[in-house]
Amino acid sequence: MKIGKAILAGVLATFLGAVVQAAVMDRIVAVVNDEVITLSEWDSAFLPYQEKMDASYQGPDREKAAADSKLMLLNRMIDSLLMEQEARKTGITVSNGEVTEAINDIQKQRKISEEEFSKVLEQEGLTLDSYRKGIRDQLMRIRLIRRDIRSRVAVTDEEIGEYYRKHREDYEGNETVRIKQILFVLPNEADAAGKEKIRADAEAVHKRLMNGEPFNELSARYSQGPEAAGGGDVGYIEKGAILHEVDEVAFSLPLNQVSNVIESSIGFHIIQVIDRRGGSVKAIDSVREEIREKIEREKMEKKFSEWLDELRKKSHIEIKP
Repeated sequence: MKIGKAILAGVLATFLGAVVQAAVMDRIVAVVNDEVITLSEWDSAFLPYQEKMDASYQGPDREKAAADSKLMLLNRMIDSLLMEQEARKTGITVSNGEVTEAINDIQKQRKISEEEFSKVLEQEGLTLDSYRKGIRDQLMRIRLIRRDIRSRVAVTDEEIGEYYRKHREDYEGNETVRIKQILFVLPNEADAAGKEKIRADAEAVHKRLMNGEPFNELSARYSQGPEAAGGGDVGYIEKGAILHEVDEVAFSLPLNQVSNVIESSIGFHIIQVIDRRGGSVKAIDSVREEIREKIEREKMEKKFSEWLDELRKKSHIEIKP
C-alpha cells in the first residue's frame, strides 16, 4: 500500500512539474486590453523570419539583430490584435469564405496549383493556418482604413501641380531604370566545380521566379547583395553606372520582366526592371493620376500611423518579453 502511494505521489509530482514547466514555456508576453499574446504564439510567428536572420547575420551581431527583429514582430502582433479588437467593436468581419477567395485569387495571379502553393508555404516556413490569419488581418486592415481613414483623405489639383513642380526631375533628364536584383556572389577562391554549383543555385531560383514566386521574397531569402533585406530593390541607376553585363540587360529589358541568369565578374545576377525614368519629359496630364495616387498613399500612411497611435494610447498595453 505504501509502495502504491509512493508511486502515485511520484506520478503526481511529475505531472505537476510538467504543468508548471508548460506554464513557464507558454507564459504571457503581452497584454492587449482584455486579451493576451503568449510566448508560444510569438515564437511560432517568428519562425519564418528565423532562417532569414540566420542567413543574413553572423557573429555577435546575430543575437542582437534577432532580438530586435523579434521585438519588432511583437509590436506588429500587438497592432494586429488592436485592429482586430477595433474591427469587432465596429462590426467589421472577414468570413472564412472571403479569406479562401483571396487565397484563390493569389494562386491564380501566380498561376500555381494548390499543391504548388502548399510547397511554397512550406519553403517559407509558413503553415496554411498562419497564412490564412495573415490574409484575414490584411483584409480587416483594408476595411478599417476604408471606414476610418480613406474618407478623411483628399488630394487637390493644387497639390498635384505643386508635387509635379517640386519633383519635375523625376519625369525628365537622363535615362534611369529602377531594378530589383538577386545576387549570387562568386568567391575569389571558387574553382570550376564551385562556380557551376553557384550557377545551378541561381538557375534554380530563376525557375521559381518563372513559376510565379514573388521576387521580393526570393531576394530576401537568397540574395547575397546588400539590398536583399529590402526585397532586392537597388533603386534608380543611370546607364553605365553598374557592371557592364548587368547594365546591358537592365536598359533593354521590358518593364516588370525577369531577366535570365546574368554572369559577371563578381557572380550571377537575376534582375527585374520595375520603373524607367528620363530620356524625355512627361507632361503633367500624363502623370496626373500617378501623382494623385502617390500623394493619397502618403497621406493615408500618415493618417493610419496617427490613427494607430491614438488607438494604442487609449488601450491598455503591457509588454513582458
